[in-house]
Amino acid sequence: MSALTKEQKEEVIKKFAKHDGDTGSAEVQIAILTERINHLTEHFKDHPKDYAGRRGLLRLVGRRRNLLGYLRNEDVERYRSVVKALGLRK
Repeated sequence: MSALTKEQKEEVIKKFAKHDGDTGSAEVQIAILTERINHLTEHFKDHPKDYAGRRGLLRLVGRRRNLLGYLRNEDVERYRSVVKALGLRK
């Protein structure tokens, strides 16, 4: 289950969408996954023994990594803008 509220998700979609109704582009998917990953990371600071939840987090990280790889191969400029906007890759 997603920990994001509907409003939070709509805000992320609005920020990264390329056009109206865009919910499936790689940028939007990466942004939503990043929000969920950040939320779960905070959750694990309070619940360090939640191993089942941690497994879900690792699945999300893997999915985001695959999408970032796809985006990097398709269009490097889009990749760089998403990475910069989300604060990934220190």
